[in-house]
Amino acid sequence: MDIKNVFIIAEVGSVHDGSFGNAKKLIDAAAGCGADAIKFQTHIPEAETTHDAPSPGYFSAEDRFSYFRRTGFTQQQWGKLKTHCDELGIVFMSSPFSNQAVDLLSALDMDVYKIPSGEVTNLPMLEKIASIDKPVFLSSGMSDWAELDAAMEVLSAVKDKVVIMQCSSMYPCQDEHVGLNVLAEMKERYGVRVGFSDHTKDAYAILAAVTLGASVVEKHFTFSKLMYGSDAQHSMEPGEFTQLVQSVRGIQRILQCPVDKNGLDHYSDMKRIFEKSLVASRTLRAGEVLQTGDIHIKKPGTGISAAAMKKYIGRVLVRTVESDQLFNESDFQ
Repeated sequence: MDIKNVFIIAEVGSVHDGSFGNAKKLIDAAAGCGADAIKFQTHIPEAETTHDAPSPGYFSAEDRFSYFRRTGFTQQQWGKLKTHCDELGIVFMSSPFSNQAVDLLSALDMDVYKIPSGEVTNLPMLEKIASIDKPVFLSSGMSDWAELDAAMEVLSAVKDKVVIMQCSSMYPCQDEHVGLNVLAEMKERYGVRVGFSDHTKDAYAILAAVTLGASVVEKHFTFSKLMYGSDAQHSMEPGEFTQLVQSVRGIQRILQCPVDKNGLDHYSDMKRIFEKSLVASRTLRAGEVLQTGDIHIKKPGTGISAAAMKKYIGRVLVRTVESDQLFNESDFQ
């Protein structure tokens, strides 16, 4: 995958709540918003978690094992979701949380693998993903540099296909924990492209990340913040997501179009209208020596520029200049 433009991921996770119909409609909505990809999560509870594993503080309505089992899809359903994405021209993605999930997604010939923050230290799974030789987006939400070093070492065989993504595993993430300062360090440390997975409630962290060079960005996506589940309340609704996509594309156009401050031809009309010229403050006769008090500075900018005023003090007029008339070079000897 050659990322020339900022790659925008709509992360739906399990916000579909196990409804295959909702999952398809979320694909429709994400494509309609202009997202490049939609990302699900592939949980196989028997392969991923013990029955008594704790739930995160922001969602404890169901135990994790039951929630993953209830909201999961069969391989056939995953295949249909990928086909639906292909038909709409949006990239299908799903984060695996076990080796078995990697096998399932590999069988679908998924184009790009997003490694979630909690799997960075799952080096055996990273080895398996690296062996598939597909692009990898590595989220860094709860890992220190040593853990990221180890993960990147495992992924070294596909280094040219890796994007490492700054992320903060907090829901929601407060501004003081966003950490966009590490984007430059990640790029320098690992020599790969960088991205940003956003858990804030707003859009401006992503916009700042794009300005700082993020080539991949991800934001949680839902039909409504009122939907049930672990992620909906921290997600963007379609109207918000559409605005986010438009803003990212706008920033991208700005960054891709450098301006030459000496190339002012397209400002010529504006300069004539808005800049100012030297104007006679009173009727001046031929032979008078121009003094500071003889000059007013007024629009339009079609005469002698106000910037040149000092050059004309002490010059002798060769013709009469009426009050409020613009001076011209031919007025002086």
